Amino acid sequence: MSRSALKLRSWPLTILYYLLPFAVLKPLVTVGWRPTSRVALYKSVPTRLLSRAWGRLNQVELPTWLRKPVYSLYIWTFGVNMKEAAVEDLHQYRNLSEFFRRKLKPQVRPVCDSHSVISPSDGKILHFGRVKNCVVEQVKGVTYSLESFLGPQTWTENQLQKSSFQDQLVTQEGNELYHCVIYLAPGDYHCFHSPTDWNVHHRRHFPGSLMSVNPGVARWIKELFCYNERVVLTGGWKHGFFSLTAVGATNVGSIQIYFDRDLQTNRPRYNKGSYNDLSYVTNNTQDGIVMRKGDQLGEFNLGSTIVLIFEAPKDFNFNLKPGQKIHFGEAVGSL
Repeated sequence: MSRSALKLRSWPLTILYYLLPFAVLKPLVTVGWRPTSRVALYKSVPTRLLSRAWGRLNQVELPTWLRKPVYSLYIWTFGVNMKEAAVEDLHQYRNLSEFFRRKLKPQVRPVCDSHSVISPSDGKILHFGRVKNCVVEQVKGVTYSLESFLGPQTWTENQLQKSSFQDQLVTQEGNELYHCVIYLAPGDYHCFHSPTDWNVHHRRHFPGSLMSVNPGVARWIKELFCYNERVVLTGGWKHGFFSLTAVGATNVGSIQIYFDRDLQTNRPRYNKGSYNDLSYVTNNTQDGIVMRKGDQLGEFNLGSTIVLIFEAPKDFNFNLKPGQKIHFGEAVGSL
């Protein structure tokens, strides 16, 4: 058999290559066969379809007798603290979706008044700091393009004469661009809130893949956040540009923004690389959507990621450590 004929990239052989000891398929490798990379193999998984199926399963009402054992298993697996839930009785959650989107008691998440930016959600800090050279780190050492992530700067008419995309976002002289990435695990509180006082002017929805955003996966798929479906909210705060992006993930096809009922995520069909824009600035709402620090903003159906990208003076300081657990309302940083 010719060498070219054996350069197979069939999925069954590739899967066996990663599951079985290397020696089992060594004869094929020696004559020219090469396995498809783990990244390519993972990208071929129909995560959008699986996420829609998972979403429908979540809506199925569970018999009352089954609710406690099902939810208790989830609580044990992901370390959920039900003492913080507004409704602690597991029998009251009719389906998995209601349980995932449970609300918290108001007093368990006080909003920090002494810092200008707070955490919009519960989660784990993956990375934070200044944006440099138009790239952002999703985890330490793994970057993605700022312009690919946010899309072209079309939500304002000025700044287009500046050389780099990063410079176009900075509206005030002497300011810098900062970022913060927060990973929401499956056991975390799934709602997210306004991280500061700001006005939301624009929404950009990128349909896309729904690959896992677990930090382990984020380490070996470069620009993961640019592949995944996401909703980018942009606007302004007292120091200039401010944005919050909700990034979808496997089994998190549903991203909901409470003030935007037209938003529909994880649709069956989409054009790769496309995006949909919506302006919240109209003749009747010149200021867009006014948000105050701590206001309810939206929710995921499971765990996912929030990315903050914002402009601030050079003396802005983060009150964070890489890898730390954080709760909604706790300090992110201030001047």
